Amino acid sequence: MVDQIEGWIAEMDGLSLLVGVALLSIEILRDLIRRQETGRRLLETLASISTQIPYLAGELLFATATVIAYFTLYELVTPLQIPVTVFTLVLVLVAADFVYYWEHRLAHQVRLLWLSHAVHHSARYLNTAVALRFGFLESPWAALMHLPLILVGFHPLAVLGAQVAVLVYQTWIHTEVIGRLGPLDRILNTPSNHRVHHGCDPKYLDKNYGGILIVWDRMFGTYQAEEERPRYGLARDFDSVNPLKVWFSEYPALFRDLASARSFADLRGYLFRRPGWRPNR
Repeated sequence: MVDQIEGWIAEMDGLSLLVGVALLSIEILRDLIRRQETGRRLLETLASISTQIPYLAGELLFATATVIAYFTLYELVTPLQIPVTVFTLVLVLVAADFVYYWEHRLAHQVRLLWLSHAVHHSARYLNTAVALRFGFLESPWAALMHLPLILVGFHPLAVLGAQVAVLVYQTWIHTEVIGRLGPLDRILNTPSNHRVHHGCDPKYLDKNYGGILIVWDRMFGTYQAEEERPRYGLARDFDSVNPLKVWFSEYPALFRDLASARSFADLRGYLFRRPGWRPNR
């Protein structure tokens, strides 16, 4: 079964591409019919797709290191190696989804992590292309957060496959084409739930972090149902479709803050406290 996982990962990537292209085509057609700022939306879509350039560059740098680290820990450190069965694959998927919730939540609450994750949230329009909108350092942070699953004893390929599955699932939820889905909205991360997550309205900020399941948000007090249509994008006034500005939107402000720091405590706060933190003076 271990030998099959690599093939499943490739199939998931292919399915994600098909679903993404289909949904994006429907979204573009809808915009053309409604004449909804199609030029601006197209530029936003291209900006989203452009983020794959630095993201894939990061993948080339970090992917091999991640695989080596996972297998080294699994072979030399892990005290118990869990057999790869259908049951344990389901178990590692649920575990990876739980880890993703906290990986995602911390990326919103720690400024150094938000530096990269803000790229995903900077789009003022929500369509399927936003599912591809990643920051450069998303991969190493995800790899680090999933290390405990290796130490528990899950096979490295099972953990990597689960990570891919959680991300692939989220392809279809970055859309306004699909409305509310009734009871499914209470269990799964659906388009309705994820539109809330991309909203910058005060009531929607820092809500609905789940990957596949929305039950983690319900358990840990971060759930918010979709009510009025969200206003998408960053809470601050960022409205650029320039790829370079999109890729590095948070860096200039961080560098300015670090330059203004008067103490080590200030430096630590600017890097590791919430975005927007300021020292009390």
